[in-house]
Amino acid sequence: MKNFVLPYGRMLMAGSSHLMALLVIPGVLAASSIASKAYAQSTSDEASSKLKTRGPAAMKRSDSMDERPSSKIRASRDTARTDSPAKPEDIMVTGISRREAMQKAPVTASVFTRQQLADARVQSVEDLIAMVPNMAISQGESVGTTFVTLRGISQVRNGQSPVAVVVDGVQQMNYRQFTQDLFNLDQIEVLEGPQGDLWGRNAIGGAIIINTKQPTNKHQVDLQGQYGNGGYRVGRISLRGPLVKDRLYYDLNADVRDFDGLLYNVYRDKTVDFQTEYSARGHIKAILTDDLVADFRAGIDEVRGGALNAWYQGTKLQPGTCNPSGSSYSSSTFSADHVYDTFCANNGGLNTRDIRDASFRLTYTQPWGRVTNTLGWMKLNEYFASDNSPYTAALDGTQSQWRTNTSWEDELRVTSSDRWKVKWMFGGYFLDERDFLSTTSATDTGQGIARVSTTPLFGYAPNPTNSFFANSDHNQDFALFGHLSYDILKNLTADFGFRYDWNDLSQYVSPDSTAGVPDGCSASDGATCKRERWFRQAQPKGTLSYRLTPQVTFYVDYGIGFRSGQFNQSGTAAAVGLPGAYDVVKPERANTVDVGFKTSWLHDKLRINGSFFDTRDHNSFFFLFNPSVNAQILVNIDQVHLTGGELSATYNPLPGLSFFANLGYTHSSITKYSYNPSAQGNAAPVVPEYTVFLGTQYEHKLFRGVNGFGRFDMTSTGKEYWDPENTTARTAFNLYNFQLGLTAPNKKWRFVGWVKNFTNKRYNSEYDSYGWSYAAEPRTYGGSFTVSF
Repeated sequence: MKNFVLPYGRMLMAGSSHLMALLVIPGVLAASSIASKAYAQSTSDEASSKLKTRGPAAMKRSDSMDERPSSKIRASRDTARTDSPAKPEDIMVTGISRREAMQKAPVTASVFTRQQLADARVQSVEDLIAMVPNMAISQGESVGTTFVTLRGISQVRNGQSPVAVVVDGVQQMNYRQFTQDLFNLDQIEVLEGPQGDLWGRNAIGGAIIINTKQPTNKHQVDLQGQYGNGGYRVGRISLRGPLVKDRLYYDLNADVRDFDGLLYNVYRDKTVDFQTEYSARGHIKAILTDDLVADFRAGIDEVRGGALNAWYQGTKLQPGTCNPSGSSYSSSTFSADHVYDTFCANNGGLNTRDIRDASFRLTYTQPWGRVTNTLGWMKLNEYFASDNSPYTAALDGTQSQWRTNTSWEDELRVTSSDRWKVKWMFGGYFLDERDFLSTTSATDTGQGIARVSTTPLFGYAPNPTNSFFANSDHNQDFALFGHLSYDILKNLTADFGFRYDWNDLSQYVSPDSTAGVPDGCSASDGATCKRERWFRQAQPKGTLSYRLTPQVTFYVDYGIGFRSGQFNQSGTAAAVGLPGAYDVVKPERANTVDVGFKTSWLHDKLRINGSFFDTRDHNSFFFLFNPSVNAQILVNIDQVHLTGGELSATYNPLPGLSFFANLGYTHSSITKYSYNPSAQGNAAPVVPEYTVFLGTQYEHKLFRGVNGFGRFDMTSTGKEYWDPENTTARTAFNLYNFQLGLTAPNKKWRFVGWVKNFTNKRYNSEYDSYGWSYAAEPRTYGGSFTVSF
């Protein structure tokens, strides 16, 4: 208990120095007039009355958990939600077994509405993470490489994400999809704690549910332009409306994002963090009958940018040059707080990523419930190459990695009506994933980096291959799941969910690999190049929720989360040559108890929610790197104990004025680590001790047709270690963000100026225990203009 309470006290004391800043913007803006006009009253009641007049067919279609097929109903809801702020009772959680009001849903959740997402300038999942308690992200070598931590369950390089990401009912199949741009956001939910009973094998830490705006009978065009420092430029367009009234709808989106960069290579006289991205998404929605709805979606995303902008802290340069001095700094001087944001590599890093995806969803609705089948497909190619350690102007060597992934999935889900006392859901899931990965190191002759994908270039004189590890993985996941919800009393509900996953993983080792090739493996005898492993896990979850009053809800749940095991690249364990490093990484299992409460006060103007969790994590993943052979390998930390909690509050004292804050705390302790028993008792790696997010915003009428808008928020991230040995920690740091702008009362247009990281805080986004550091993005600022018609 001491470990839980004292850090909260420290966070509150640290945050108190920022409370006056919370009052500055709203105080200045509110001083012009306290008698603000209230927002226009929501027309949701009118929408309900229209629904009733449309007859039984429309009523049947509306009785669904997360599907909204009726165009006329959706159109009236869209109008209501655009013109007025969402009321607490109108915000629904859709990522659990049934739709339920946010303040009554028995799950620790952060839910962000359409307007909240627009106010916070959220355009990708990355933008959202700082707003969620106990959630953090580190960005490293490439656009597809991000490391998410939620409640102490973390992600490592070459490992799967600890959260499931579901966009409009379609689950992302690969963690490298995580950083794609998002369009037409309607709502995002972050559910904390194991969600594997509903969302499968990698929802061990939680789930992110993303719902986008649905097209209606009203044609609409949204345009947005952005410009900022570092040559930041964005152009976006969204078109949606009817093709055939009440029956067929379209939704088309595209954007171009260009960034020249802010981090500099002094030797090459170029920026290293440049990036250009092209994205497009389309959606066709067909009301085939009063009972049957079809949704077809397709998208592309192409990125080209810098890569592996790292600095090795052991590098000692000749004064005033980018040439190594011949000696190195001692590892005792390495620190996660040493920030190197200028670079000297003679080879520039390059990263390309191409994603194509499509999905087809059928929803059949009857008075008793709904049947949904979702088919998804995705193809991904990603390549990056860069100078090798120690990243100087000398001929240090080169490195590259190539990955291609083709996956498809299908899910069948049958759900009962929400009106029944006993609510149920059951279904099945299948995933087929084919992944190829090659990792190459080569001699630097000063003639650039040769692109290596499936075949090494041992004899290529300009950039001959030194080491090559390659394998093809075929992963198939089968799952059956079900859920029961029973209203024991009017205010007491019990839920039980269960899912069982069978994961069949086979790997074909390339005979061209420089190490780890099985005996007898050759191009002519592929059978001996193959290895196979099954991973199985049950994921039960039980929840009991009690509504003391309409404004107070308590809940407690217990669940088991699962992240499948995997193969390391064949031969990397032998190349590393360390005890505890194996070719097979064991599956991870987390047992979690979660206790929480949700309360509303002052006629729903004030909401205070809190939760406490206790997790026993078995076989969590940790990443190791051996630079001498460019070997990347995962090892298991046998047991980690995680305890902590979240506390969040929102207060809306006046129309247009809001305050928001959340605190997250995680105490982590390694209780068993076979690889290095001396690390037992240390903090787990890549787990911030706490997160804080607080801020305020105010919107007020300046004159007819024009409102003023101001927003301030602060994020604080606690101390974080990067290896089980706790060699060095990145100390806590704060980031301050501001927005100021003008907007139409009906949100048809908006101009906003923004600053992120106002004080230009220098810190590392990622640090490796061997001494490699990745500098985070410095201060950025700019403006955006959005118009809808």
